[in-house]
Amino acid sequence: MITKILKKKFKNFNPKLKEECGVFGISNSVDASTLTALGLHALQHRGQEGCGIVSYDGKNYHSEKRFGLVGDNFNKEKVLKKLPGRYAIGHNRYSTTGGTTLSNIQPFFADTNAGGIAVAHNGNLTNAITLRKKLVEGGAIFYSTSDTETIIQLIARSKRRKTIDKIVDALFQIQGAYALIFLTQNTLIGVRDPFGIRPLVIGKLKDSYIFASETCALDIVGAKFVREVENGEIVYIENNELKNIKPFPSKKPKPCVFEYIYFSRPDSILNGKCVYEYRKNFGKELAKEADIDADLIVPVPDSGNAAAIGYSQHVKRNFDLGLIRNHYVGRTFIEPVQKIRSLGVKLKLNANKSTIENKKIVLIDDSLVRGTTCHKIVKMLYDSGAKEVHVRIASPEIRFPDFYGIDTPTKKELLAANKNNDEICKYINAKSLKFLSIDGMYRAMGFEKRNSTYPQLTDHYFTGEYPVKPIDNLGEDKVTQLSLLSTASNN
Repeated sequence: MITKILKKKFKNFNPKLKEECGVFGISNSVDASTLTALGLHALQHRGQEGCGIVSYDGKNYHSEKRFGLVGDNFNKEKVLKKLPGRYAIGHNRYSTTGGTTLSNIQPFFADTNAGGIAVAHNGNLTNAITLRKKLVEGGAIFYSTSDTETIIQLIARSKRRKTIDKIVDALFQIQGAYALIFLTQNTLIGVRDPFGIRPLVIGKLKDSYIFASETCALDIVGAKFVREVENGEIVYIENNELKNIKPFPSKKPKPCVFEYIYFSRPDSILNGKCVYEYRKNFGKELAKEADIDADLIVPVPDSGNAAAIGYSQHVKRNFDLGLIRNHYVGRTFIEPVQKIRSLGVKLKLNANKSTIENKKIVLIDDSLVRGTTCHKIVKMLYDSGAKEVHVRIASPEIRFPDFYGIDTPTKKELLAANKNNDEICKYINAKSLKFLSIDGMYRAMGFEKRNSTYPQLTDHYFTGEYPVKPIDNLGEDKVTQLSLLSTASNN
């Protein structure tokens, strides 16, 4: 019944873009809540619609959840004083189809028979609706529309005595991509899904351990990077000691390629290398495959900067800022409403006429999704006097939607899923258009080529090969967050 209701509810829904979140947790620090706020600030690019922190003072848990940016909400001493304790976890959020409500902002907290537990989740479950249906039929009451609450419900219903065992019980029931940080009593727990699709790293600051989505969050608080949480690994900090278990059957990791292409901050470290270097390599491989005679290499700022530098260095041709970005406007790719996305191009970018006038330009960006933004940028360049605009995309064609927590629309809205290269080129009004090949992408990341038998990365955006098949079958309706209530209230 719930699936039918959800399908009907979202039949004509103009999809909001899917969430990608940032998580942070710290143990045994007198400044736990302050450092958590700083860590979330470094992860602000991963979630801008809401933020929250839960702390533990040895007896009680304390929670603050707010709409908007970390710097606007956790920047005053009086707010941080509401979050006492030496343990804390935090979360930045993008909303999905469940709507922007205060009840959906994480971390979530629940009382269980083993004590209190809070959780912050980056990712998306692919069987959340199926699980939720069973839980509701069994008498469970949900207070949010987030798939993350499903995890809490499963933990609370576990018959195991220890919290870590309850978590393992829940993990064996959920499917999808997830990086989780739990806070329970004086224990901090980090979990990464069996394929390691979503990122999670470990840091050390004096006597404190830290879990975070990216290493840039460690840098801001002065912590030392220890290692990544391995795929399928549960790491927990107990009595100030780092311990781990691996309850899942062993699998080769398949980290999400879009973390390298788009989402992670350029100064973060993934798989032993700075993300900035990966993105430069994408540009170099793109230049090898699809160079064309032109006067100038121009990036779409800031997403195309690193790839454009790599491209320019390889072809030994001038790189220049033909587009100037207003940094006080968020990325259009992650805005929740189409009208805002369309307006956002003009709000965010302006052509640098003196640089591009009468020039043949190679325009570099990291990805092309709907094509509406690219179309407007190309027009902006021509209107400002560009002679030719040749578009080069530093990733393959995105033809398939995501179900694991990255911001992509439905297949019918993906430009490359519905048009060939010539048709896309005509749509965006470019002189020419080329994408980085799939094998070129893999070469840029240090592989000889894509392993077709067992791909080294989660790359379904381009190939349609999903490492975790979605159990929730909603046909053409891509519902990524559970919702029977449509409201923007704070209740």
